[in-house]
Amino acid sequence: MAAYLQWRRFVFFDRETVKEPAGPDGGGAGGAKPFALPPGITVCDSGRGSLVFGDILARGSLRRTPSGDLPHLGGALGSVVHFLCCMMHVKTLVNVFCVAENHCWLSSFQAYKLRVTHLYQLKQHSILASVGEDEEGINPLVKVWNLEKRDGGNPLCTRIFPAIPGNKPTVVSCITVHETLNFMAIGFADGSVVLTKGDITRDRHSKTQILHEGNYPVTGLAFRQSGKITHLFVVTTENIQSYMLSVKDYPRLELDTHGCGLRCSTLSDPSQDLQFIVAGNECVYLYQPDERGPCFAFEGQKLIVHWYRGYLVIVSKDRKSSPKSEFAGSDPQNSDKQILNVYDLCNKFIAYSSVFDDVVDVLAEWGSLYVLTRDGKIHALQERDTQTKLEMLFKKNLFEMAINLAKSHHLDSDGLSEIFRQYGDHLYNKGNHDGAIQQYIRTIGKLEPSYVIRKFLDAQRIHNLTAYLQTLHLQSLANADHTTLLLNCYTKLKDSSKLEEFIKTSESEVHFDVETAIKVLRQAGYFSHAVYLAEKHAHHEWFLKIQLEDIKNYQEALQYIGKLPFDQAESNMKRYGKILMHHVPSETTELLKILCTDYRPTGDREGSGMLEGKKANSEEFIPVFANNSRELKAFLEHMTEVQSDSPQGVYDTLLELRLQNWAHEQDLQIKEKLHSEAITLLKSGRFRTVFHKALVLCQMHNFKDGVLYLYEQGKLFQQIMHYHMQNEQYRKVIEVCELYGDQETCLWEQALSYFARKEEDCKEYITAVLKHIENKNLMPPLLVVQTLAHNSTATLSVIKDYLVNKLQKQSRQIEQDEQRIQKYREETTRIRQEIEELKTSPKIFQKTKCSICTSALELPSVHFLCGHSFHQHCFESYSESDSECPTCMPENRKVTDMIRAQEQKRDLHDQFQHQLKCSNDGFSVVADYFGRGVFNKLTLITDLPPGKSATTIDAGLQRELLIHTKRST
Repeated sequence: MAAYLQWRRFVFFDRETVKEPAGPDGGGAGGAKPFALPPGITVCDSGRGSLVFGDILARGSLRRTPSGDLPHLGGALGSVVHFLCCMMHVKTLVNVFCVAENHCWLSSFQAYKLRVTHLYQLKQHSILASVGEDEEGINPLVKVWNLEKRDGGNPLCTRIFPAIPGNKPTVVSCITVHETLNFMAIGFADGSVVLTKGDITRDRHSKTQILHEGNYPVTGLAFRQSGKITHLFVVTTENIQSYMLSVKDYPRLELDTHGCGLRCSTLSDPSQDLQFIVAGNECVYLYQPDERGPCFAFEGQKLIVHWYRGYLVIVSKDRKSSPKSEFAGSDPQNSDKQILNVYDLCNKFIAYSSVFDDVVDVLAEWGSLYVLTRDGKIHALQERDTQTKLEMLFKKNLFEMAINLAKSHHLDSDGLSEIFRQYGDHLYNKGNHDGAIQQYIRTIGKLEPSYVIRKFLDAQRIHNLTAYLQTLHLQSLANADHTTLLLNCYTKLKDSSKLEEFIKTSESEVHFDVETAIKVLRQAGYFSHAVYLAEKHAHHEWFLKIQLEDIKNYQEALQYIGKLPFDQAESNMKRYGKILMHHVPSETTELLKILCTDYRPTGDREGSGMLEGKKANSEEFIPVFANNSRELKAFLEHMTEVQSDSPQGVYDTLLELRLQNWAHEQDLQIKEKLHSEAITLLKSGRFRTVFHKALVLCQMHNFKDGVLYLYEQGKLFQQIMHYHMQNEQYRKVIEVCELYGDQETCLWEQALSYFARKEEDCKEYITAVLKHIENKNLMPPLLVVQTLAHNSTATLSVIKDYLVNKLQKQSRQIEQDEQRIQKYREETTRIRQEIEELKTSPKIFQKTKCSICTSALELPSVHFLCGHSFHQHCFESYSESDSECPTCMPENRKVTDMIRAQEQKRDLHDQFQHQLKCSNDGFSVVADYFGRGVFNKLTLITDLPPGKSATTIDAGLQRELLIHTKRST
């Protein structure tokens, strides 16, 4: 229960008396006298842009003239309904004249012959329901008027029916109509309630029944619509009930055992959840259809209760109690002062309070409250605008109330933010920093954060600033500077719990610049928090940097890298591999093995392995092992075993490692093993493209077997022999010559020169060399003698056998050459004789068989000078040319090809020079080219010799052809 005495009072309404319209002289409204209602007003209501009044003045039409007089129209007494309409909201009415704002039009019509007791104007329809009497002693009649239609200048009465069924005489106490026009409820002084269901404007479509019966007068009725459910509140002087009209049989629920007087109940708007308000003499109660709600202690006898735009309007007497028998609420003859209070139930203050003389009723229309007094005056209460009300509250420093008021008036966020700012400034100036920061927090999103930050930085109120910055982050409105400042506040306050709570908040709840936060935490020494933040938000570089450089947790950093995607794992191993290799070498090596063969992040690696692994270039990670040759060797050997197509740098480095280990090893067994490994690696065939690099490595480490192997693979036979010569391995020199002498014959000559320069006795080796030179005829004897002349220990006996054998061979060769010369001379003489015979003697063809088919010759036949004869048809079938013998043609072609080849090679001087320099037997090369005609003098024949004709030359050519053909046969 809230006591109204504790509520503050304000003047949020302006009071003004409604004026008469301007006079005929055109004077302004400001000088008009107050408007006065006709006398005898008994009931009133408002809605649809009109104030509706009922009186018992006179029958007929009544209107106010421009002069302001109220003429009497004559006739019998009757009940008249008046409509008072604002100029800006007028509908189609009768007897209307125009007035200025806050001035009225007044129109009227006769509704009943005797009196009108109740009026109900619907808010959403131009329908007026009235209760009154046309005859004395007859039950009251209910009339329904359609104000938009006319019947002889008056509103159309669409329906008339008795207020209560039967002839039971009773007094109507109250009436209400549902805005859907489907329900009408009428309360009576005997405690009964009549419900009309259906279209209340027509007799045919409605049904009337008694809903409620009781012993106490009904003082208030109200319909409540919630969705599709309709309730009817019924209040008497002693109890309160609610009926559910949407259910058959209309179930009833008693809400309370006390009631109220007439006009002391009303229904609130949706801002108060459509609660039924009942005002007793001590308290005001609010009800839901199924329960009682809050209660407010407002003292004084309540005369009128009205709900207006979120306000509860109560007119009460300034005395403690009132007899219960006066259920009508007030005595018309009572002239006591009455107090009108306008309560704001949500914000707990009195928006307006004023004293009036004899209030007849309070009506709401056109956005204002209208108070009717017994003297016929109408007082307008115009609510002040929101800004004016807020300024009044600001002057009194009532900021909390201003905030509540602004919210209830649905002020926009900008307006609310300005109130929060002013409230915060007020509290800050008073030194209430805790309260001020709470108000500043409510301005986030509207007020520039720097405005607040500067205030609390200057005041050294770190904990208040921390609260503001944290809220700023929660609303995702912080920038990098705000994040830096907040974290610095946490660290300065040494509030680890708050710091941990901030960084562990889910990303959906708070947004901040993560990288900035990591930097600040690292700088402040909160490494564990920085690491958590980096890992949570996948800032891998920061995580590893802090782990390796600050925390020195190398094992954790290595495991983290193993969880990263391939690209990031590769780049981080290149960056931090040396540090990790120095502190956790074996684990780092294992990760590198995986990274360079079939890498999958740790989660995928342990899973099903559906994704294909990636592999890095192993050669790029060799620098990581700069100071750990043992792990480097293990890594390289692993790569060569599992990945035969590893980069060349892997094999080069592995060879260098093995050679280094072999060179520095003292244990003979281990050294032999390393020797075997190095040779195996060299023989793997991986050094063909980098032959010289491998050779340099072997030479640097004096690895003789590797050097010789590479010489052999590179066909550097002379280098092999020079290597043995340098080491004076005579037997090896001879073996090299025997192995490779056929491929490079100069090896024997070099061996002979080598042994010839030796001063010690090398007779055995010289003899072996000379024997091979003799067999292969590699050197002229004179050159051999000159070479051996340099050896002072070599005697004549060393070359005796060589010289004898050489002279014998030359003698035999001379004899063979002389025999061949003699043979060629005889052949030449014979050929010349044949040529002469062909020139001087006829050629007789005596062949009897064809040289092709060997059948007897028959004419026609073809004969050649070479002695071959052919059938003509055989010759045509087998010959390729008419001028050549088919039998001799193949041999003749060989001769002509040889001649043509010699002619083409006649000018190959460069090739001749090259072969002459490279050959050991230059005489043979010269003789070969001499035979090809390279040295023949070229003679150009431009004219025929004198005395010779073309015919003679052709004959000579034919003779030469016959000579060659004969030779071939």
